[in-house]
Amino acid sequence: MTHGNLLGPEPTLLPERPEPQAALDAGNAPAGVVAEHPDFSEAWAVLAEKSLADGDQADVVAAYAYARTGYHRGLDQLRRSGWKGFGPVPWAHRPNQGFLRAVAALATAAQRIGETAEYDRCKQLLDDSDPAAAGELGLG
Repeated sequence: MTHGNLLGPEPTLLPERPEPQAALDAGNAPAGVVAEHPDFSEAWAVLAEKSLADGDQADVVAAYAYARTGYHRGLDQLRRSGWKGFGPVPWAHRPNQGFLRAVAALATAAQRIGETAEYDRCKQLLDDSDPAAAGELGLG
């Protein structure tokens, strides 16, 4: 049996956001969810993922901007939740997934525009947050 670092920080768990989560889960347009809840990282991540799926250069640039916004809004919330810039941010906790998805989308967009250092930084952040996250998000 292995144990984690007992001296390391506790995992950071973002608070539940039932209203915007329900709106997104119900199929509401992510742009509408963002307009109502601009700090909801998951809606920004969905916008980024859709833009990445569209695939042309303008869409990749838009994805980069959406993902960066979701990433920064998530960082704000993580810090308010006690995160000090390091330590676990578990993928299994649904409210954390929006932030982690935004990081993965930012990594993908950065890679597509040739910003290798940003890709590497985002990939490292995912690995540091939860090693399972990158695999779940297709960056494994």
